[in-house]
Amino acid sequence: MGTGRGTAARAAALAVAAVALAAGCGRPAPRPVPTPQPSPSVPPSPSVPPSPSATPTGPRAPADFVDITDVDPSIRTDIRYASAHNFVGRPITGYPEPRCLLTRRAAEALHRAQAAALAQGRSLKAYDCYRPQRAVNEFVAWAKLPGEQQMKGEFYPDLPKDRLFADGYIGAPTAHSRGSTLDLTLVPVPTPAQPRYVPGQPLVACTAPVGRRFPDNSVDMGTGFDCFDPRAHTADARITGTARDDRALLERLMTAQGFENYPQEWWHYRYVDEPYPDTYFDFPVARSSLR
Repeated sequence: MGTGRGTAARAAALAVAAVALAAGCGRPAPRPVPTPQPSPSVPPSPSVPPSPSATPTGPRAPADFVDITDVDPSIRTDIRYASAHNFVGRPITGYPEPRCLLTRRAAEALHRAQAAALAQGRSLKAYDCYRPQRAVNEFVAWAKLPGEQQMKGEFYPDLPKDRLFADGYIGAPTAHSRGSTLDLTLVPVPTPAQPRYVPGQPLVACTAPVGRRFPDNSVDMGTGFDCFDPRAHTADARITGTARDDRALLERLMTAQGFENYPQEWWHYRYVDEPYPDTYFDFPVARSSLR
């Protein structure tokens, strides 16, 4: 019985050693173990950024979006949200380039309006066209910051900032993000040079007479662009003379080609037969966004 117990004990010990070895908890002894060598293929560290070719390109426009210069290079542009000369006072998110992007349907209608304008000694000039949703989101966030009012003296001199959305001067969402709406004016032909806006320069109210407010090369429309004031309403009775006539001319030119005006802003026109009436895009305003 003593020999049986010894044999059983040795068998149990061997079984335990085998289990420990299989689990990586022990080594066969006394033979020395060779020094482990590095694996020939080591996976990259998670902290290493992906190669440029693997980086996503971001959202892009549908195939029927175009740059207005590819449809009609005679249309002037002054894309304010790509600059610091706007009601926020800095370039707006989503505008890496000062371009007017539109659906082709709207761009071709604008081309026809430009032909009619040129026949009357005027040219169209766009201030803003397609506007990405990320820019609209920035406007919403800015509106909630009462301390950021550095451009009040020019763009909303007589209106409290907290009324800009309520009174309809800024919208969220906006038809601009659908790609067939734009803000524009008329300029003389030949078109005079426009002085450069210098950030920090003294501001003059957008409602001031044309000789005092920012010297835009537009014809006199009675107020400046993005003027958040009732005098910017297209049919405001206080706007008379040539300014009223030029607002009416712009409206005739645009409505004849299928656009409609937003009555609170003389500069705002939407192409009625827009191809994306329920879609709000967010690709950046850049040549690379086009297909």
